[in-house]
Amino acid sequence: MVSNPSPAVPEYCDAPVRMFALVAVLWGIVGMLVGVIIAAQLTWPELNFGIPWLSYGRLRPLHTNAVIFAFGGSALFATSYHVVQRTCQTRLFMPRLAMFTFWGWQLVIVAAAISLPLGMTQAKEYAELEWPIDLLIAVVWVAYAVVFFGTIGKRKVSHIYVANWFFGAYIITIALLHIVNSAAIPVSLTKSYSAYAGVQDAMVQWWYGHNAVGFFLTAGFLGMMYYYIPKQAGRPVYSYRLSIVHFWALIFTYMWAGPHHLHYTALPDWAQSVGMVFSLVLLAPSWGGMINGIMTLSGAWHKLRDDPILKFLIVSLSFYGMSTFEGPMMSIKTVNALSHYTDWTIGHVHSGALGWVGLITMGSLYYLIPRMYGRTQMYSMRAIELHFWIATIGIVLYIAAMWIAGVMQGLMWRAVNADGTLVYSFVESVKATYPFYAIRLGGGLLYLSGMLIMAWNVLMTIRSGKVVSAPIPLVAAHA
Repeated sequence: MVSNPSPAVPEYCDAPVRMFALVAVLWGIVGMLVGVIIAAQLTWPELNFGIPWLSYGRLRPLHTNAVIFAFGGSALFATSYHVVQRTCQTRLFMPRLAMFTFWGWQLVIVAAAISLPLGMTQAKEYAELEWPIDLLIAVVWVAYAVVFFGTIGKRKVSHIYVANWFFGAYIITIALLHIVNSAAIPVSLTKSYSAYAGVQDAMVQWWYGHNAVGFFLTAGFLGMMYYYIPKQAGRPVYSYRLSIVHFWALIFTYMWAGPHHLHYTALPDWAQSVGMVFSLVLLAPSWGGMINGIMTLSGAWHKLRDDPILKFLIVSLSFYGMSTFEGPMMSIKTVNALSHYTDWTIGHVHSGALGWVGLITMGSLYYLIPRMYGRTQMYSMRAIELHFWIATIGIVLYIAAMWIAGVMQGLMWRAVNADGTLVYSFVESVKATYPFYAIRLGGGLLYLSGMLIMAWNVLMTIRSGKVVSAPIPLVAAHA
């Protein structure tokens, strides 16, 4: 057990880190449970029981918002506040404002959980929340930026570690994306209309939508990767120079890839082609980052045998590499002609969401949480090992089922007879897809089960430890 340091010793501000980390686990279970429910509804449609609030159209945006912004967002707040203090060797700037970001973000999540099942929505992917909640998000996000960049501004070391570059880029870019895409004309407290119209609205939405993936779900989690993999492995980043090249190449390229969501639409063809080209270029920085993270274990591969946390962190990078190959490939117009509107897209999204975002988050939290409670490791390492294998099998079942179903759908929809009539009706494609929806449900149940194991492990870790205040290294004062 670690005792509290003397009051004379400066301490890190870890209360918001601790709180965000714990609610990340809670919201992960909630968001994944809703995902399992809607997967079951696609298998057995009667499971909505005729209740509007439980219909697929209401619960699906609740699922995406819960897993992205409640689970992923809380984990990003926790890890960015944790990392920026350790790498800058100073306390959080304005700790009370940091606590405001916690309670403000929880209020956003609760408001989403109430409004979306009630059908209050702007009907924009990943941006469904109505204008009063959008305003609250903007206020919380500005406060987040003040705390994060204020902490960097008062750092005790001259160097800004690369993880903070990624966290900083994600914070700035998400603010820009959110404010521009959420511009709306309110007609009541619960209803508004987009300030944009037609294809311009679609372009702004997918500029936002793809960069929400690129910055919220990629850049922010790469900040986790660049801190927690070296820490858990006990080794420096494989190539610090490559990490800087990775950063600048990624943030420049990602911003222009959004139009690939609008192939074969009213968007001008040149804009679609620009999105495709930048998507293909994106492969290089993405794989550079993946290689940099995995090669950090160079000379210490044996640690993967015995360390389940490293398994989470390294396997997440494998899924990151796979997803960032698949995405550019699907942006090619001829490939997109087959994949668009099919479950292949769902498989692609979830290989990134479950495999990359989920596993890197779980690995990072498994490192962070015990240290918030005076322990060097979680209560049960065997439970972490079990969680890893259950989650990995669940991911493979999920994405393999959706890949097969998606390619099958695309081929059935485009199959024509010699006289130009369709070979298959749409209903026949639905019937052929049914078994794969059942497999997808099984994969989701496994993934959710792993999250429940994690929750038990976290609870036992808290019960067997105690809240500690981590001292700031004294050498920082002379740096």
